[in-house]
Amino acid sequence: MIRKLLAPLILALLPVIVQAQSTQEGTGRMIKMTTSLGEIMIELYPDEAPITVKNFLDYVESGFFSGTTFHRVIPGFVIQGGGLDKNMRPKQTAAPIINEADNGLKNKVGTLSMARTNDPDSATSQFFINLVDNAFLDFTAKTPQGWGYAVFAKVTSGMEVVNSIAMATTGNKNGHQDVPLDPIVILDAEVIEE
Repeated sequence: MIRKLLAPLILALLPVIVQAQSTQEGTGRMIKMTTSLGEIMIELYPDEAPITVKNFLDYVESGFFSGTTFHRVIPGFVIQGGGLDKNMRPKQTAAPIINEADNGLKNKVGTLSMARTNDPDSATSQFFINLVDNAFLDFTAKTPQGWGYAVFAKVTSGMEVVNSIAMATTGNKNGHQDVPLDPIVILDAEVIEE
């Protein structure tokens, strides 16, 4: 008797329970990046960019980013880091990954994308944070000119830190342009389970 009375209620609540579970999937992994100017919290997009997110997590979990700098700072465009130390020496990286820029995500303010060379599939450890909406960096076609840059995460808090990095005085150093004259170092990057 009780089972007959509860069955319609359970069936009515089932979609709500399933919806609650599905909205939590993919949102549990955050990165806390501690820089010499403060902390940046980053939400990953594993569903849209699984290869890129795994690559980034591998670097985070290995401690690779500790001691790297934001070595390219261009106000009104991006801040880039994750591959060079404060003397502009590159760290040894893993193999390049395929470009997932065709995942539907856009290079909007606060998003993280993978830096690369002219080869669309050349991204390793370096990433950039968009300071403005950079639509011209988005995927348009599977051509050398159209591949764009793969968005894989976004800043959820700490944009004031990102913007303070963007205001750094820059110059030339060891053949690189737009380098902060006072190094801005990534002290640590760690996975935070939500």
